[in-house]
Amino acid sequence: MKTPTATAPQVNPFAKISAIPEPCAGETGDAQSQALYTLIEKQPFFKGLSARHLQLLADSALEMQFEPGQTLFAEGSPANRFYIILEGKVVLDAEMADRNVIPVQTLGPGDDLGWSWLFPPYSLHLSARATEPTRTIFFYGTRLREQCEQDHEFGYQLMKRIAEVATQCLQATQRRLMEYIEKHSNE
Repeated sequence: MKTPTATAPQVNPFAKISAIPEPCAGETGDAQSQALYTLIEKQPFFKGLSARHLQLLADSALEMQFEPGQTLFAEGSPANRFYIILEGKVVLDAEMADRNVIPVQTLGPGDDLGWSWLFPPYSLHLSARATEPTRTIFFYGTRLREQCEQDHEFGYQLMKRIAEVATQCLQATQRRLMEYIEKHSNE
């Protein structure tokens, strides 16, 4: 199976990214869906989900790869995607008012990112870029949000998982911002 590769230009790593990849022709169908289902089922983030919920995820997913320095998403962009990292590393960055960029957290295999698709106003609060060759499962957040509205148990299960991750991310952000403030208040 050929894996789609994200090809957004890297002139400005914080440029708005709004294009959502489409599955490659000839890759839809049972074989791709089954491969994604198996891959998703193995991810700790989805542990305990029912087969029906895993299939909903597989139906809204595809594999993507990113090269070092390539942006997965930019702060302020529409939150319409969600990722699980299979291989590689991704750094989450926050842009300060003075235009300095602060790395907030580095994520690796098994970590998820881009959970703002579930919360109004559906915009991203951090930027994400690959720091090494990175392979992910890309989920169409807008489709997942619709599925959560239709299947409240599915939405509840995802919300529990994302709430835990969101809390960890906010704590990491707070630590990094405090370090930044301390560093710059002594200058």
